Amino acid sequence: MASLKELYPIPDIDDCWTVPQDFETSFDWRYDDGRKQMMHLYQKGKDMQWDAVSRIDWSIGLDEENPMGIVDELSGIYYTPIWQKMSNKEKAHARRHFQAWTISQFLQGEQAALICAAKIVQQAPDMDAKFYAATQVMDEARHVEAFKKLLEGFRVAYPMTPPLQTLVDQALRDSRWDMTYLAMQVVIEGLALAAFNNIRETAKNPLAQMVNAYVMQDESRHVAFGRLALRDFYPHLTEAERNEREEFLVEACYLMRDRFEARETYETLGLPVEECVKAQFDSGYMTMFRNALFQRIVPIVRDIGLWSNKIQAAYDKMGVLGFADTDYESLMRHDNDRAEEFDELNKQRRQAYVEEVAAVGANAAE
Repeated sequence: MASLKELYPIPDIDDCWTVPQDFETSFDWRYDDGRKQMMHLYQKGKDMQWDAVSRIDWSIGLDEENPMGIVDELSGIYYTPIWQKMSNKEKAHARRHFQAWTISQFLQGEQAALICAAKIVQQAPDMDAKFYAATQVMDEARHVEAFKKLLEGFRVAYPMTPPLQTLVDQALRDSRWDMTYLAMQVVIEGLALAAFNNIRETAKNPLAQMVNAYVMQDESRHVAFGRLALRDFYPHLTEAERNEREEFLVEACYLMRDRFEARETYETLGLPVEECVKAQFDSGYMTMFRNALFQRIVPIVRDIGLWSNKIQAAYDKMGVLGFADTDYESLMRHDNDRAEEFDELNKQRRQAYVEEVAAVGANAAE
């Protein structure tokens, strides 16, 4: 598959999206030893580089009727007459589109992260931040590679959803280096981790689980990177500067919370869009999922010091204020452990294959 654009069911998608930018590139002539925690994160970033071709077992493939093996009850329209009236063939077709839409947004978000990380390399005023952001650029390129290859198995793909595109546009256009961190490293990456976790823990297909687990292992470090950089910078903001960032943060969180409507899939499938969107929004699973999206964001926001009454009131209204006490370090350890579990499963699968081939050879020789 040369071009993923061939898989878009939506016509007239431009080949490229360009975002005009106006920001300063910063050189750091100090070349000092850097902050201990940041340099530790940089070392981890170097040590944990991996190859999407060799680490992931691409021979597993995807199921034709339910590519990632996700139960139908997790669909926002499962309990509606719309779903009940569908034939088995129509349901299989819809599953493939729904799941492809999700993976498409992961892919589109990873390219956005790739470009934002490259911008951070240019803009960050400190060399240690440039070092780590450089490892993230490589991480994000690998994630784009992995999700693109996974998405090809669905035989359908979707462009970036408008709310995500709006936030990415804001992150790239803003000339202040910390706003790119806040939009990408805290909000987009933080919500992406929750969405990746949903696939890692609910999918039955090991390939889909594996790709998301390995990406999460990297992404949890990326959020920690934003946390370290902003925690050092935000105590020095003026009240006006802090207010501006908090207003942006609230708007960004609402944008990301509401970006999972998947209108494009309903339109493509010829389903009643507004009815499907409302059913999905009101479903118990989606309510739970929207709230869980903030598990990674809320404790980071509190930790970096953007924790005014306005922020707390917004999170309370969203029903996610309770995540403030989440142990983020524990989540990072769990992400790492889950990725290593898949490494072990791959090792066992390869060993079983070698033993099977050897047994066939031995039987043929007898």
